[in-house]
Amino acid sequence: MKRFSLRQANGTLPLVGRIVGDVVSKHEQAIKLQAELESTKNLQQQATLQEKIEDCVDRLQELSDELSEVGCELKDYQLGLIDFVGRHDGRDVHLCWKLGEDRINYWHEIDAGFAGRQPVSVLREVD
Repeated sequence: MKRFSLRQANGTLPLVGRIVGDVVSKHEQAIKLQAELESTKNLQQQATLQEKIEDCVDRLQELSDELSEVGCELKDYQLGLIDFVGRHDGRDVHLCWKLGEDRINYWHEIDAGFAGRQPVSVLREVD
């Protein structure tokens, strides 16, 4: 498990942002294809759509793996929500970023999730 300082995590955002943008786009495509699959009765079209959905899922896995290699965790495919492991008062916490934000503005306890976000202004990165 990689731990990031706030500065380090923010430094990855140009790359992470591009990957997460692709994730959100590919996820949206898969959702649309699934809806189309569910609404068609044509077996040939169903087979084609199923193949396209599987391609989307494979690509989503590749993108998720790329994010893991950076050291962050994809939390939400639709919102583009990412957590980085950071430190606060000597314990691990999550530095929380969402696609569209220009930097990491929030963190939360490991078990608190998105709803427990707090501003990074109160973060004390002490080991």
